[in-house]
Amino acid sequence: MKHRCAQIKALMLAGLSLAILAGAQAQSAADQLPPGILEQGPDHYSFEVGDVRVTALSDGTVPQDLHKLLRDTTSQKTDALLKEGFLVNPVEASINEWLFQLGGRTILVDTGSGDLFGPGYGGKLAHSLAAVGLRPEQITDILLTHVHDDHMRGLVHGGRLAFPNATVHVGKPDIDFFLDRSNAAKSHYDIKYFDEAIATVKLCVDAGKVQTFSGTTELMPGLIATLHPGHTPGSAFYTLESHGQKIVFVGDIVHVAAVQFPDPTITIEYDVDTARAAAVRQQAFSEFARDRTLIAVPHVPFPGVGHVRAIGTGFEWVPIDYGNRLTQ
Repeated sequence: MKHRCAQIKALMLAGLSLAILAGAQAQSAADQLPPGILEQGPDHYSFEVGDVRVTALSDGTVPQDLHKLLRDTTSQKTDALLKEGFLVNPVEASINEWLFQLGGRTILVDTGSGDLFGPGYGGKLAHSLAAVGLRPEQITDILLTHVHDDHMRGLVHGGRLAFPNATVHVGKPDIDFFLDRSNAAKSHYDIKYFDEAIATVKLCVDAGKVQTFSGTTELMPGLIATLHPGHTPGSAFYTLESHGQKIVFVGDIVHVAAVQFPDPTITIEYDVDTARAAAVRQQAFSEFARDRTLIAVPHVPFPGVGHVRAIGTGFEWVPIDYGNRLTQ
């Protein structure tokens, strides 16, 4: 009898140990997952560059499967880099835009994804703009970093210009490339990219609302546009300077901070020229890190503003310090 009791006790202890182990393993697995995603309200964040008030506006986020999208890497390498950033695939991509006033003009950088991804995914720019007290017709200038639908589909709503009084500034090579459907056969791009451009940007062109630029161009005092082809033929940076301070709106030189900052050689299927895109990213990161330049990035977590720091053979992203108080 005593032997039987000892057996039962041993089995109970073994079962309890297994339950504790299973619970610990479940907790360990849960700890490795990022927090769950919830829909937020209209989102904006303002800060100053010199005497210019810049406001980041959120168009929302969308999930992206990096195993399908990234190039010049492996799923194993991607997952290892994501793990270092406390992330797992798929990851959320922010869609960020920025607003500022300069020389009496109200300027918007990119226009978001509109209805591209369907209800609940992106398309929140209009709500974020309203939250800061502005209507689309008050925008006088739009700076397109490039002609991709998640940056320019917000130009049109219901077949009409969503920003009817705005001049759209964009690199001429992008207009030449994306408004010519025959270029689809000369690249790895699906025809949908060209159809999207024709359905949106061409409406602005036909309305006389587009001003293109080539090379380095001063759009107005304090605002310089430069071309950095690779991601698209006419990908542009916009540099805003005021009282010795500056910020550079860089477009899609990086899509996934946890992956492409530590390894800038990793590219994405959206790149028209992957080799040039990687070279632009490496050079830009090096210069931004050296010069301690403040940059605004469309697809890193909102508000998408911060610095690049060199570390080892790669780089890391350092977000802007958050502030929420009265200033003297």
